[in-house]
Amino acid sequence: MLRELRIENLLLIERAELRFGAGLNAITGETGAGKTILAHSLDLLMGGKARDGIVRPGAKEAYVEGVFEAPAAALADPQLAETIERLPGTIEVNGSTAELVLGRRVSAAGRTGAFVQSRSASAADLRALGSSLLAFYGQHEHRKLTLASAQMQILDGFAGDEHLRLLVEYRRAHASVVALTRELAELRERDGARERDLDLLRFELEEIEAAALDASEHETLTAERERLRHAEGLMSATGEGLTALVGSEDDGAAAGLAAATQALAPVQGVDSSLDAIADRLAGLDVELADIAGELRAYRDAVDGQPGRLADVEARLETIERLQRKHGGSVEAVLTHAERCATEIEQLENAEERDAELESRIAAAHETRSSLGGELSASRGKAARKLRKRVGDELAALAMEGATIDVLLTPHPDDFGPNGAETVELHLATNPGIPTAPLADAASGGELSRAMLALTGLGPSAGASTFVFDEIDAGIGGNTARAVGERLQRLADGSQVITITHLPQVASLASAHFRIRKLADQSPAIAHVDLVEGDELVAEITRMLGGEGTGEVATRHARELLAA
Repeated sequence: MLRELRIENLLLIERAELRFGAGLNAITGETGAGKTILAHSLDLLMGGKARDGIVRPGAKEAYVEGVFEAPAAALADPQLAETIERLPGTIEVNGSTAELVLGRRVSAAGRTGAFVQSRSASAADLRALGSSLLAFYGQHEHRKLTLASAQMQILDGFAGDEHLRLLVEYRRAHASVVALTRELAELRERDGARERDLDLLRFELEEIEAAALDASEHETLTAERERLRHAEGLMSATGEGLTALVGSEDDGAAAGLAAATQALAPVQGVDSSLDAIADRLAGLDVELADIAGELRAYRDAVDGQPGRLADVEARLETIERLQRKHGGSVEAVLTHAERCATEIEQLENAEERDAELESRIAAAHETRSSLGGELSASRGKAARKLRKRVGDELAALAMEGATIDVLLTPHPDDFGPNGAETVELHLATNPGIPTAPLADAASGGELSRAMLALTGLGPSAGASTFVFDEIDAGIGGNTARAVGERLQRLADGSQVITITHLPQVASLASAHFRIRKLADQSPAIAHVDLVEGDELVAEITRMLGGEGTGEVATRHARELLAA
């Protein structure tokens, strides 16, 4: 579901934020107010090409951002998972859904940038993610982005839940074939350089193992090196400290304490307060002796390590050289050693691994072939039913006599990520004329109505948000109401966004957005608002302007909304 759409500096729209809900969302406005700009903003989010001059005059850049709520199951699709894995950002799954933020930036000079989860991505990434989140049908270039994949998704959805479960199993089997085949190719590619690679890996592993690294050793040795480099100064300081404390028999702090203790000894027991001071003096004597002992031991330790500095320097050089070679830290070096051991094992057992992979690939091919056959049979059966079902739907949408044909063509690679065939829908808009590919046979409005007739015939196999742009072009009256009711039925289990000029359609929406152009400003500016209550009645009344004015149109608007 598309929860939020934010637009900045896109032609007439300086700033807009639309918060869509579940069900049917309608977007209306006067001709030329900017409804097409909203359609183009969605096109940009789906990786479409930016139109020339789309940036608002005077602005440095335009920005579009969409916040989507996607089912976690949809993100598990192998093709989509591969795209997500390449992206630098992370997509967090919360329960059964995940939030995806897609963004597109267009500079005034025409340069574009794509973003996923606020991290840089490519337009191809947006196309992959966008087509799984949103299906767009209308008169513009973006229809080509989703039409090819949507045709297979429509047939698969119409085939039912059991077919969709079979499709998931097939996709897993196909992904397994692809992954195992890639692994075998990489193994064989390395075969010619195996001995060289083994020599290098063994050398690096032996070097690391011989170093016997410890994660905390570098820090400890660095501190010791600093101490040894300043050994002379440390010895001098400790020597002077010892002299000051214990010096000779006649001077030093020890002698002073001893004299003070001896002076107080004759009057011990006379006054308790003086006895307390004497006790403290005795404690100081013990503490001073302890400190003097530690200073002496420290001085002797520093003085008694000839050659130790050279040993420490050599050890640190070994550790730092390995760090430079293998990742910058002891942890990275140890991780590299584990990787070396794994690769050595794989290379030493390459022949056995080759045979094992061949066996697993053969089994995976067999599984994929079996599932692909079942999938093809299920699609063939569904295609026959779909042809019959859609004719009635098209007639109700003012396309009486129009027919749909489903072409299942063997996949050029025998097996693709979605099965052993490609699906292409052909349409004849009038009786007696041959069918042609859907995108070529229909006008924008006819294409939108044909896709409306096709979608919602079964559980969704693709996007759960449908956008219809000008689906009601060239129709009115009862047909317009039929289109609106069909949109409303589709919206019962999906999110539908329709850009419309017909009150019969707009009055059925659960959320209604109005775009208004303020032409008295230069450059002109458009505002997008959610309309409710009296404002909604006023907007439906405006849309009824050709059928009546004043109280008649207002009463008609209220009747449409009440119905």
